[in-house]
Formats: sequence, C-alpha cells, structure tokens
Amino acid sequence: MKFGPASPMEAMGGVTVHTLRQGSLVLKKGTTIGHAEVEALTLAGVKEIVVVRLEDGDVSEDAAAASIAQAVAGEGVNVERAFTGRSNLFAAKPGVLVVDRAKVDRINAVDEAITFATLAAFKPVVEGEMVATVKLIPFGVEAKLCDAAVEAARGGALRIAPYMIKRVGIVSTLLPGLAPKVVEKTLRVTAERLAPAGAAIIAERRVPHEETALKAAIRELLGLGAELVIVFGASAIADRRDVIPAALTGIGGAIEHFGMPVDPGNLLLIGNAQGIPVLGAPGCARSPVENGFDWVLMRLLAGLKVTRADLTGMGVGGLLMEIVTRPQPRTKPDIEGNRNVAAVILAAGRSTRMGGPNKLLAELGGKPLVRIVTEQALASKAKGVIVVTGHQAGEVEKALRGLKVTFVHNPDFAAGLASSVKAGIAAVPTGADGAVICLGDMPLIDSQLIDRLIEAFAPDRGQLIALPVSDGRRGNPVLWARRFFNELMTLDGDIGARHLIAKHGEAVAEVPVEGHGAFLDIDTPQALADAQQSRRQPERLS
Repeated sequence: MKFGPASPMEAMGGVTVHTLRQGSLVLKKGTTIGHAEVEALTLAGVKEIVVVRLEDGDVSEDAAAASIAQAVAGEGVNVERAFTGRSNLFAAKPGVLVVDRAKVDRINAVDEAITFATLAAFKPVVEGEMVATVKLIPFGVEAKLCDAAVEAARGGALRIAPYMIKRVGIVSTLLPGLAPKVVEKTLRVTAERLAPAGAAIIAERRVPHEETALKAAIRELLGLGAELVIVFGASAIADRRDVIPAALTGIGGAIEHFGMPVDPGNLLLIGNAQGIPVLGAPGCARSPVENGFDWVLMRLLAGLKVTRADLTGMGVGGLLMEIVTRPQPRTKPDIEGNRNVAAVILAAGRSTRMGGPNKLLAELGGKPLVRIVTEQALASKAKGVIVVTGHQAGEVEKALRGLKVTFVHNPDFAAGLASSVKAGIAAVPTGADGAVICLGDMPLIDSQLIDRLIEAFAPDRGQLIALPVSDGRRGNPVLWARRFFNELMTLDGDIGARHLIAKHGEAVAEVPVEGHGAFLDIDTPQALADAQQSRRQPERLS
C-alpha cells in the first residue's frame, strides 16, 4: 500500500487519508479521488493532498474487516456489513457470550493493522446487543495478513450460548430472627434475575435450617422437574460439612466446589444431584446488585458447565465493589461496640411553607420546637449534639440558651437541606463512628427512639444505617455510619439522602415504631395543631 502526498491529478484513484477543508470545499476522509474531486481540488487551489493506494496483493479495509468478521463469528452471532474498515458483530439471540481467548489473542497478534475486540467473556447478552468488532487500522492490508487472521479464527472465536434451563426450584432455610420479608425479597430478586433468561421459579419451599428437612425439600424439587435448584441458607455456609453441603451429599449428590475468588460472592457452593446443578447461594445473592452468584447462575442457565478451574480463574477482576457491610480494620478500641454516635440537628431552614414565622421557634407545650428536639437528643445516648443554624440563627441560638450543644452556622442555608446536612456532617468529631441526623421541626421524636437507633447501629454486623419504620414506611431520624459521610457530602439542593438508603439497602437496620411521630414534621400551622394533638398521646415503640 502506497501512502503519501500527491498533486490532485496524481491522486486520481487514491483514497484521502484526512478530511480536507479549503474554502467552501470539504473532502472527507476515505473519499476515492475521481475526476470530479480532481476538478474541485484544482478550483479550490489545493496543490497537494495525502492519499493511499492499494497495490497488487492488497485487500481494502472493508473487504478485510468483512472476511475476518465472518471467520470469527460462531453460532448465534450476526455480522454487520463492513464500513470504513469496521465490521460489528451482534447477538442473534439472548444468551451468554462464549469467547475463545486464545483465538482472539492470535488474531490481534497477526499484525498491528488488524484489531478484534469483544465484550467480556461469559457476559449475558440480549438479542441485538453488539458483542464484538473487527477494525482495520489502515485503509488496506496485505492479503496474506488478512488470510492469516482468518486462519487464526478458523472455527469461530465467539458464540452465543442460548439459555437452556427454564425450570428453577428454590429452597429457603429458616432460623429464628430471619424475617419473612427477607425471604419474600429474595424470591422477588431471584425471579428478576431469572427473567432475562426466560427461566422461572416453578416451586419454592421453606424449611428449618437443618439437614433432614433440607434433604427432603431438595428431593421434592427435583421430583417436580426442577432443572436447577438454588438453596438460600438462613446462615452462611461455613464448611463443606455444614447443613447445605451435608444435605446435598446426603441425597447422593456431589459438591463440585465451595468458595470462589469473587467478592461479593465468596461463600458460593456448586454441586449436583441426579445430574441437576445445585447452588448454595452466598448471602449477597439476596441483593439485586451484581455479585459472583450472577457470574455462575447465568452460565448454568445457558447450559454451560462451571468447573473448579472456571471458578478459581475468576480472581482477576473478581473484586466487584467495596462491601459496605463488611467491618473495616479498627484503628482504635471499640466504644460501646462502635456506638460512639453524634447527633446532628438541622435547624437552618426558612420555614417558607409555614406562611411567615420561623416554625422552629413555634411553641409546643410552652417550648420552641427546636428546643424540644435538642433536649431529647441531649437526653439520649448520643455523644455530643451539633445544631446547624442558618435562617434567624440568633433567635435559634437564643431558644437553645443553656443547653450544652455545638452550634455550626450554615451560610448557604437558602440552597436547601443538603447544605445543612453537609455542614453538620463536617462538624462531627473525628472520633465518632456515626451521626444521627435529626430534623429540628420533628418534636415528637424522643430520646427513646434515638437510643433504639443507636442500639440497632452495629457496624460489626453490617448494620450501618438505622432508621424508624412503620407499616413499611421509613421515617426520621436516620443514623449514618461514618463510612457514608463522603457520600453525604455530595448531596445537593433540597433533596435528602433517600437514594443513598436505597443504594445501600443491605446495610439498613429498621427499627419498628408505632404512631406517626417519626413522620410528622411541622411545615404548616395545621401540622403544628396535629403535633399538639399527638403530644397528648405518647408515641409507642414496637
């Protein structure tokens, strides 16, 4: 292939290497120079243009890309027409992408002019999803190099393994303390995982977390025609002799491997019984967030064998995310079991919905609302109380005269609630393990509720966010572990942190309450009247 500058006449039959702009003339990269182009270049005063010309024994970029793409495409892969030296490959059906890594490497090693890229091996794909691309770097390549790449791809370098397993049985083992809603959520999340593969739960059983009951449940599901059985244990598998593996071997099944170098997902067990795959799910499989369980599940649904070598080879790239519920190394001794929690009271708002007066200074039972909230925080087990002021800061401080609190002024209070959250979090002492964020206009929150939140806060058990709940509705205040302070500092505007609670759902400890004190904030005169009525009826804690 010849490459270099040429006069417009000499460039006849060549292909432009770069887009050329001269006056009103625009000649795009990849344009073949013909008589019309020569005339336009001459009229525009262009003296020289860089072109390439194929020589005998060369193959054009599109022809080469198309040949190589056809060679690499295996079952279930469609090839798009080559254009500008690129040919894209797409999944013809849903399934799991199977890639021959050695062939991909051999193709890319043929010459720097030829590149072949794919999605990650074993990625679940949907019909029509792009799975790979062949791209020729220059405008042409020697035919022998194209032939070498085609030879390296002989037999195909990638294929789509279609989903085969459709009938899945689920066993949930039970222990005291495992809430029914956890099991229900697990079933819902699992059904959502199975849906893209066209699979469904044909039956689910809930049995005590003991070997005999579990053996019977697995046998029953196999008898019902399950093509895959998944066991969600009430307690994580700790050893090959634990309840779940013991039940599997007890019915004549086999353990193929226990443990995998993917985090989250370490405690996965894979085995079989009567030729049917059986999975002992790790705890993270209850969450919809991607984890090692997904990597194994989707392969099995596509009828792909998952061997010990496959599992042990997942370590590189196997650290999927920081596990927020995992205890971090301690740099100091525990203080009441990591319950050194500060209280932050947000008292900076402008009370725009109250119609004029500062709601925080409105009285309930002869005391300003903000003082009621602050006194309750001081009476709780919180280690220090921080009050964030803003609007009418002087009046708020006056209402709290005599109370042992730390005032932090938020000059940006008009920007919304988030600015006060950030001001308060920034002021939490470095020795605190967390902070309970209270709203200054929620006077029905008492010290007992704050104490219960602090008691529910257990970083060593992964309970890093504590909040009150009633009939499935979550209220305030919310206790946050220090681990989330950086995320709280990214809040903006008048939107709270509910999205962070949803994001870290596995770290939430719910504290049940009765009544509406955890949901009533004083925003209007009517709300104040409601609070006065409720104050005559003490809040009950479940």
